[in-house]
Amino acid sequence: MKSNILMGRYELGRLLGQGTFAKVYYARNLKTGESVAIKVMAKEKILKVGMIEQIKREVSVMRLVRHPNIVRLYEVMASKTKIYFVMEYVKGGELFNRVADKGKLKEEEARKYFQQLISAVDFCHSRGVYHRDLKPENLLLDDNGVVKVSDFGLSALPEQFRQDGLLHTACGTPAYVAPEVITKKGYDGATADIWSCGVILFVLMAGYLPFLDANLMVMYKKIYKGDYKCPPWFSSEVRRLVLRLLDPNPRTRITVPQLMEVPWFRRGFKRPQADKDVNVGVLDDVDSAFFVPKPACLNAFDIISLSPGFNLSGLFKDDVLKQEEESRFTSTQPASSIMSKLEEIASLFRFSFKKSKDFKMKLQGSEQGRKGHLSIDAEIFEVTPSFFMVELRKTGGDTLEYSKFCSQDLRPGLKDIVWTWDGNRQEKE
Repeated sequence: MKSNILMGRYELGRLLGQGTFAKVYYARNLKTGESVAIKVMAKEKILKVGMIEQIKREVSVMRLVRHPNIVRLYEVMASKTKIYFVMEYVKGGELFNRVADKGKLKEEEARKYFQQLISAVDFCHSRGVYHRDLKPENLLLDDNGVVKVSDFGLSALPEQFRQDGLLHTACGTPAYVAPEVITKKGYDGATADIWSCGVILFVLMAGYLPFLDANLMVMYKKIYKGDYKCPPWFSSEVRRLVLRLLDPNPRTRITVPQLMEVPWFRRGFKRPQADKDVNVGVLDDVDSAFFVPKPACLNAFDIISLSPGFNLSGLFKDDVLKQEEESRFTSTQPASSIMSKLEEIASLFRFSFKKSKDFKMKLQGSEQGRKGHLSIDAEIFEVTPSFFMVELRKTGGDTLEYSKFCSQDLRPGLKDIVWTWDGNRQEKE
């Protein structure tokens, strides 16, 4: 990262982790001070391997499944070369690390985590979402030891089912994948997720995998047959539950509703309340991430017409705007940064604002002036890819109040990003 300020809204910090297509950074919301995690992906890589639909699906899924035990997606942003997922920051790290450090967990602790995992999985299934890659590495822990399910990159939605009502894409992590997924004859997403949950419960309490072999085909044969052994410290209740979870036959495997009636599982269980502000998964943000909106471009004739010597507005007196009711400035900052700065100033001086994706903004003062509320329209134009012009116009209120606001509040507030004002001398090097 060349700059540690992203889109004028987040301060980027240390690298939390990275994979083939993404890096995840710790960040801080400059406005609220809230800690977040930002997943950064290069568009070029995503386009090259044809992952656009997968990214769209992941965002759609994360908007559908707002739940206390699922990592939350706050927003999707984009630049010309990168896509940014702004997500909930989960400080405690992976549940996998906790198991690796301790070797195995006590039954009470394992049950607590397992209950939270099943709560999240049950909610996902109720929304038609199937994770398909559940494993301790994708389960995060917050400061209070609350499980947060993450990484929905391989998840499936109902539209991916074929006419037989089954999923057919073999995916997931080999040691956690259900036997019916291996056979490639079609599988039910819910029962496949339950198998993975069974493997996770085994790992939490044993400290090792139930199915493991250096030879992948040998391991798959063990999975297909349900060939595993519980360690001696497993209680009889846990053994019986694991047996039902790791049933190789998906038709007789325990379901989530049946699991929630098991006495061992119900012990101390409190079902968390799902968030009420559930978003139904509109994909506008993701579409715009790949087709980044740009400000309107000024061509040669537009630029010439802005020159005082070529201003023909006097020929059309009925349409002309008074000079004192409009102003312009230029900037070498990115259009998104200019828009963020205008938004910041509007909030500072208690102006309401409404912005659009075509880099236009409407501002309105909160106080009643001599001629009503002061209203201003702002629009950003691209002169070159690295040089922009911003036009401000008074659309309501008193002209003197507009001039005062521009000179005393707006200009000083914009001094860090302005190159020139209305053709005046250069103000920023």
